[in-house]
Amino acid sequence: MRRRRGLALPLILLAIPGTALAWTAANGSAVIPVSADRFEVINRASSRAPDYWCGAGDYAIAGLRTAATQRVYIHTPVGPSQTSPGARAVQFSLSPPPSGPAPQTYSLSVKTVGDSLTAAAARQYCYDRLMDF
Repeated sequence: MRRRRGLALPLILLAIPGTALAWTAANGSAVIPVSADRFEVINRASSRAPDYWCGAGDYAIAGLRTAATQRVYIHTPVGPSQTSPGARAVQFSLSPPPSGPAPQTYSLSVKTVGDSLTAAAARQYCYDRLMDF
Protein backbone atom coordinates (compact mmCIF):
# COMPACT_ATOMS: atom_id res chain seq x y z
CA MET A 1 0.00 0.00 0.00
CA ARG A 2 2.80 2.43 0.85
CA ARG A 3 4.42 1.84 -2.51
CA ARG A 4 1.30 3.01 -4.36
CA ARG A 5 1.18 6.22 -2.36
CA GLY A 6 4.74 6.99 -3.47
CA LEU A 7 3.73 6.70 -7.12
CA ALA A 8 0.64 8.87 -6.81
CA LEU A 9 2.39 12.26 -6.59
CA PRO A 10 4.52 11.85 -9.74
CA LEU A 11 1.47 10.67 -11.67
CA ILE A 12 -0.58 13.63 -10.46
CA LEU A 13 2.20 16.05 -11.42
CA LEU A 14 2.40 14.55 -14.90
CA ALA A 15 -1.36 15.06 -15.31
CA ILE A 16 -1.09 18.82 -14.60
CA PRO A 17 -0.15 20.67 -17.80
CA GLY A 18 3.30 22.21 -17.79
CA THR A 19 4.59 20.64 -14.57
CA ALA A 20 6.24 17.69 -16.31
CA LEU A 21 8.75 20.08 -17.86
CA ALA A 22 9.07 22.34 -14.83
CA TRP A 23 12.38 23.18 -13.20
CA THR A 24 12.12 23.84 -9.47
CA ALA A 25 13.84 26.96 -8.11
CA ALA A 26 15.39 27.21 -4.64
CA ASN A 27 12.16 28.66 -3.22
CA GLY A 28 9.95 25.96 -4.72
CA SER A 29 8.74 28.02 -7.67
CA ALA A 30 8.09 26.13 -10.89
CA VAL A 31 9.98 27.52 -13.88
CA ILE A 32 8.80 26.46 -17.34
CA PRO A 33 10.37 27.45 -20.67
CA VAL A 34 7.85 29.27 -22.88
CA SER A 35 10.07 29.70 -25.94
CA ALA A 36 13.74 29.64 -26.83
CA ASP A 37 14.31 33.00 -25.15
CA ARG A 38 11.57 33.19 -22.47
CA PHE A 39 10.62 31.31 -19.33
CA GLU A 40 7.73 31.56 -16.92
CA VAL A 41 7.97 31.54 -13.11
CA ILE A 42 4.87 30.14 -11.45
CA ASN A 43 4.36 30.69 -7.75
CA ARG A 44 1.85 30.01 -5.03
CA ALA A 45 -1.19 32.26 -4.67
CA SER A 46 0.47 34.29 -1.91
CA SER A 47 3.63 35.01 -3.90
CA ARG A 48 5.36 38.33 -3.60
CA ALA A 49 7.60 40.05 -6.15
CA PRO A 50 10.79 38.68 -4.47
CA ASP A 51 9.47 35.13 -4.95
CA TYR A 52 9.18 35.58 -8.71
CA TRP A 53 12.60 37.24 -8.96
CA CYS A 54 14.15 34.43 -6.88
CA GLY A 55 12.79 31.86 -9.32
CA ALA A 56 14.03 33.83 -12.32
CA GLY A 57 17.51 34.43 -10.93
CA ASP A 58 17.97 30.89 -9.67
CA TYR A 59 16.85 29.43 -13.00
CA ALA A 60 19.08 31.80 -14.98
CA ILE A 61 22.19 30.85 -12.97
CA ALA A 62 21.60 27.21 -12.02
CA GLY A 63 19.26 26.10 -14.81
CA LEU A 64 20.58 28.02 -17.82
CA ARG A 65 24.15 28.43 -16.52
CA THR A 66 24.29 32.14 -17.34
CA ALA A 67 26.76 34.52 -15.77
CA ALA A 68 25.76 36.14 -12.50
CA THR A 69 26.02 39.53 -14.22
CA GLN A 70 23.49 38.57 -16.93
CA ARG A 71 20.42 40.81 -16.76
CA VAL A 72 17.02 39.13 -16.42
CA TYR A 73 14.08 41.13 -17.85
CA ILE A 74 10.35 40.98 -17.26
CA HIS A 75 8.82 40.10 -20.60
CA THR A 76 5.21 39.69 -19.42
CA PRO A 77 4.14 41.10 -16.04
CA VAL A 78 2.34 39.10 -13.37
CA GLY A 79 -0.90 37.63 -14.65
CA PRO A 80 -2.47 34.38 -15.82
CA SER A 81 0.03 31.66 -16.64
CA GLN A 82 0.46 30.69 -20.28
CA THR A 83 1.67 27.19 -19.41
CA SER A 84 -0.42 26.28 -16.34
CA PRO A 85 -4.09 27.26 -16.54
CA GLY A 86 -5.43 28.73 -13.30
CA ALA A 87 -2.00 29.77 -12.01
CA ARG A 88 -0.40 33.21 -11.87
CA ALA A 89 3.02 33.74 -13.38
CA VAL A 90 5.59 36.20 -14.68
CA GLN A 91 7.47 35.66 -17.92
CA PHE A 92 11.15 36.57 -17.93
CA SER A 93 13.78 36.76 -20.65
CA LEU A 94 17.55 37.16 -20.83
CA SER A 95 17.15 39.82 -23.51
CA PRO A 96 15.22 43.10 -23.34
CA PRO A 97 11.59 42.97 -24.52
CA PRO A 98 10.68 44.64 -27.86
CA SER A 99 9.65 47.78 -25.95
CA GLY A 100 13.17 48.00 -24.49
CA PRO A 101 14.42 48.02 -20.91
CA ALA A 102 12.46 50.01 -18.35
CA PRO A 103 14.16 52.82 -16.43
CA GLN A 104 15.85 51.53 -13.28
CA THR A 105 13.90 52.18 -10.08
CA TYR A 106 14.38 51.48 -6.39
CA SER A 107 11.17 49.51 -6.00
CA LEU A 108 10.89 45.79 -6.63
CA SER A 109 7.95 44.90 -8.81
CA VAL A 110 6.76 42.31 -11.30
CA LYS A 111 4.29 44.65 -12.97
CA THR A 112 6.45 46.58 -15.45
CA VAL A 113 7.60 45.14 -18.76
CA GLY A 114 11.34 45.68 -19.15
CA ASP A 115 12.20 45.84 -15.43
CA SER A 116 15.42 43.97 -14.87
CA LEU A 117 17.91 42.77 -12.30
CA THR A 118 21.17 40.92 -12.69
CA ALA A 119 20.74 37.19 -12.25
CA ALA A 120 22.76 37.36 -9.01
CA ALA A 121 20.62 40.19 -7.58
CA ALA A 122 17.44 38.29 -8.45
CA ARG A 123 18.78 35.06 -6.95
CA GLN A 124 19.65 36.91 -3.75
CA TYR A 125 15.93 37.02 -2.96
CA CYS A 126 16.04 33.23 -2.55
CA TYR A 127 18.39 33.64 0.40
CA ASP A 128 16.26 36.39 1.93
CA ARG A 129 13.29 34.02 1.86
CA LEU A 130 15.29 31.21 3.48
CA MET A 131 16.16 33.52 6.35
CA ASP A 132 12.43 34.07 7.02
CA PHE A 133 12.15 30.45 8.10
